Amino acid sequence: MQLPEGNAIVYCDGRFNTTYGKTAHGLVRFTRRYRVLSVVDSRYAGQDAGEVLDGKPKGIPVVADLATAIERAQADGNDATHFVVGVATDGGIMDGPTRRNVLEAIDRGLNVDSGLHDLMAEDEELLRSAAEKGVTLRDVRRTPSRREMHAFSGRIESVGSYRVALLGTDSAVGKRTTAWILVDGLNQAGVRTEMIGTGQTAWMQGVEYGIIMDSLLNDFVAGEIEHQVVRCWEEKRPEVVVVEGQGSLMNPAYPGGFEILAAARPHAVVLQHAPSRVDYDGFPGYALHPIRTQIQAIEFLSGKPVVAITLNHEGIERSDIPAVCRQLAGETGLPVCDPIADGSGPLVKTIRKLLADKK
Repeated sequence: MQLPEGNAIVYCDGRFNTTYGKTAHGLVRFTRRYRVLSVVDSRYAGQDAGEVLDGKPKGIPVVADLATAIERAQADGNDATHFVVGVATDGGIMDGPTRRNVLEAIDRGLNVDSGLHDLMAEDEELLRSAAEKGVTLRDVRRTPSRREMHAFSGRIESVGSYRVALLGTDSAVGKRTTAWILVDGLNQAGVRTEMIGTGQTAWMQGVEYGIIMDSLLNDFVAGEIEHQVVRCWEEKRPEVVVVEGQGSLMNPAYPGGFEILAAARPHAVVLQHAPSRVDYDGFPGYALHPIRTQIQAIEFLSGKPVVAITLNHEGIERSDIPAVCRQLAGETGLPVCDPIADGSGPLVKTIRKLLADKK
């Protein structure tokens, strides 16, 4: 499919710049699939979406509602074609306000993409309205049929790429964003690198190789991870493959990473961490395990090293980031950087050294 597919309005009302807006955040920062025209969130209306997220303008306005987004797009000569649900709710539920906005988008002739577990294809009113308006509804998390899925085969051993897993100490901690930053940085440094996406937002960003782990039957998760890495190797022969993580090993609701370690067989792990968090995201009272414990768990399970820590600076003043990085480096004995604040340079240097040592 030719990318970008069209012009997108991203819906994230009430959740932008929170952990429940991570899909919208990813699309503001980077996407090949759409040209993002605006983000809908009445709380930040009138501001630049990039300024709100990272203090860096992206030329993507935040608007109060869908009507304003459509009017602004028309005034700019960029008619919207897609309405993208940019919220990531607990359990993937489509709440009432989101559903009303989806109905309005359909009524206004927009195609709708949603990464929620509540499937539009199972909502008779949405289906009927979409048929009447001649628009397409895409449920990104719709489960593939068993016939389409792959069991683990061991073919991962044929892959010649150096494999890096980008895991995290929590869910919604920035693993995917850091993975993209690392992939772009390595490619700019002349190291041919591809990414394996593992969630719905990576699909919306246009990743070429990927699956949506939390929509797969458990028996096929490892096989699907392996299949995508092998397919990427056979088609592109990259020097490095970066695999996006999901959840975290010890998260009570979203334990993730086990299958990535087992099936992708990474040579090294980069660990994303938000030191300001006390509890697991969305679960007060469930204390975040210490970072050294999480490193030990990863290395025990995989038999491979955690080679760097990447910082999520939520709740940290920008002027304090260097000190926090130094503190984490002292605590773990590993190089630490903030990819959004510092860029990919330090992380790329670490991976290039590992490549050189491997040779």
